Amino acid sequence: MSHGMGWFNFISGPSEKPKISWKLLRRVLQYGKPYRGKIAVMLVLILISTALGLISPLIMRDLIDYTIPQKDVQRLIGLSLALLAIPLLSGLINVIQRRLNSQVGEGVIFDLRVGLYAHLQRMSLRFFTNTRVGELMSRLNNDVIGAQNAVSNTLVNIITNFIQVTAILLVMLRLEWRLTLISVAILPLFILAARLMGSRLRDIARQAMDINAQMNAMMNETLNIAGALLVKLFGRTRVEIERFQNRAERVRAIGVKRAVIGTAFFVIIGLVSAVGTALVFGIGGYLVIEGLFTIGTIVAFGAYLTSLYGALQGLTNAPVEFATSVVSFERVFEVLDLPLDIDEKPNAVQLTDVRGELSFSNVMFKYEAS
Repeated sequence: MSHGMGWFNFISGPSEKPKISWKLLRRVLQYGKPYRGKIAVMLVLILISTALGLISPLIMRDLIDYTIPQKDVQRLIGLSLALLAIPLLSGLINVIQRRLNSQVGEGVIFDLRVGLYAHLQRMSLRFFTNTRVGELMSRLNNDVIGAQNAVSNTLVNIITNFIQVTAILLVMLRLEWRLTLISVAILPLFILAARLMGSRLRDIARQAMDINAQMNAMMNETLNIAGALLVKLFGRTRVEIERFQNRAERVRAIGVKRAVIGTAFFVIIGLVSAVGTALVFGIGGYLVIEGLFTIGTIVAFGAYLTSLYGALQGLTNAPVEFATSVVSFERVFEVLDLPLDIDEKPNAVQLTDVRGELSFSNVMFKYEAS
């Protein structure tokens, strides 16, 4: 059964940009299923690390408001040792978490590459005679590595930042509810920035991958022995250099554009955070002057505020990173979904005892009269 048009569309390029859907997301998440155990351990480590991060500001508050004013040397030594032990323990947890994360990420890369390579091996020779090898190599290398970020990095970061935001807000509410409300009042600005810049960054990411794949395809066509021989025979050295220069120029231009828009996105997020910080310390300082709460409280609150806005920036950037990673999945799925030129029958007979003999039985040949 011929399916040539399916992969002909792949060769010609997609007619329209794939869209992120729940179906696509479910398919992406399927690649994380074999690593559920490691991901569960990472979540536990994230909870422990978040809890440790909440302790340090409270220790600082205790030092400023009680321990130092009361000249409690024994308590001072204990709290100082705690401030030393917390980063040591957090560092150990981060090392373990990083190991698990890399195991998941490299496992996803392995699964994608093997699946992609196996599918390509089942394609017909006609597919390879009409397909640029450099394009396929780009899918096997660059896109597969980009895709694993969605499972191993972006999802983990989303969960980590969500847990941190929730825990920090609960502690901040316990410390001072008025300043907490001021802190979260700027949350709509984070969401607005993510919506404005996220879709643009995703589109640019896909364009960059397509342009890089085209450049890789040209390099493969002209630098292998057959291509190089043709270039020499027909005296096309200067022409091919100009062609490559044009494609490399497009890669450079899209790279600069992606860097500028990405930097602008972080600048906007940073300004939003600065607005919230200024409001909190301005109003909080006034409340300290009025004697409504202590200096230690606002110091601890400031530490929590830094962590809160850092986690919010991570959550704001997460959809952008995830969408960019999903672009890589889209490009990998484009190849995995290519129909085979010739389908095997569902109940095809497996040849188990082949002796290398060929016989014809009850075969007739007939020529139709013209």
